[in-house]
Amino acid sequence: MSPILIERIWQGLLDTLTMVSISGLIALLAGIPLAVFLVLSAPGGILASPRLHRVLGSVTNGFRATPFIILMVALIPFTRLVTGTTIGVWAAIVPLAISATPFFARIAEVSLREVDAGLIEAAQAMGCRRWHIVWHVLLPEALPGIIGGFTITLVSMIGASAMAGAVGAGGLGDIAIRYGYQRFDTDVMLVVIVILIALVSLVQFAGDRWVRTLRSR
Repeated sequence: MSPILIERIWQGLLDTLTMVSISGLIALLAGIPLAVFLVLSAPGGILASPRLHRVLGSVTNGFRATPFIILMVALIPFTRLVTGTTIGVWAAIVPLAISATPFFARIAEVSLREVDAGLIEAAQAMGCRRWHIVWHVLLPEALPGIIGGFTITLVSMIGASAMAGAVGAGGLGDIAIRYGYQRFDTDVMLVVIVILIALVSLVQFAGDRWVRTLRSR
């Protein structure tokens, strides 16, 4: 493998890490509030609003159910508005973040719903305000599940970033298609696959270890 190709693979790895890390951060910052509101606004929640809950849940499900490649194409006008382009790393971050946010929010919602209702009732009986309950009861108790869900989200985003690379976003997917598949270079394909497997394994290992640490406290 030539030094130039090695340099391109290295740049592709950096592009993939940039896409996943920034999109993941956006999904984390947007997904947790969305999950919290879905739980609070549900029937029987401390901010029960069934109609708003149904609307927000339907929108969340709609984005989550849309295949990433279709969502990426559908968001082209919005992506161009936000980034000024529809190709490259920054253009891929927009659909990646929008796709990952509802996915992560639903996983986080499940973890929040599993918090013992007795803890919430005890906090209410002590006179805690609603947002104090969220900050000091719901989120701390659900944190291991939220971290586990975010790990799953990051893993799925790595796969989506490779798919985005195949349609002009750069990254390892672009390297695999342009220099591996289209040029019939099996070595490049294998190297990219090994890198992606290693990246996924590293993320999964770090996430699982963090969850175990939280649960052991």
